[in-house]
Amino acid sequence: MIRTLVLLCAALAFGALSVTAVSATRAKTDLQITVWPNGEEGPSRRFTLRCQPVGGTLPERARACRMLLARAMPFEPVPEVAVCTTQYGGPQVATVRGRFRGELVNTRFERRNGCEISRWDRVRLLFPLR
Repeated sequence: MIRTLVLLCAALAFGALSVTAVSATRAKTDLQITVWPNGEEGPSRRFTLRCQPVGGTLPERARACRMLLARAMPFEPVPEVAVCTTQYGGPQVATVRGRFRGELVNTRFERRNGCEISRWDRVRLLFPLR
């Protein structure tokens, strides 16, 4: 009886550790960022960003990771029903692909109206233009 209980506890503990390890692995952030500073007709710049631990080629990696992790949904698109100001923020375009907190990300950023400009600005550390 005691032997069975010990084996059961060991199996449960091992299972919990395995789930924790898998969850931690999936929760990592690993992104590929492409920025077109002068629009898609011009040259692009490519960066990588990893968080937990911080790494990659993006300038200000640590700040970018802190900024992303402080936001619940930094890559959420502008809702289709949003009412946005008519303004042009410039020709800049960016894409972000990879994983954020373990979830797949594949999104595009532009500066074509007030809502999209605000969305860009929320994660602007990902898009070095110089």
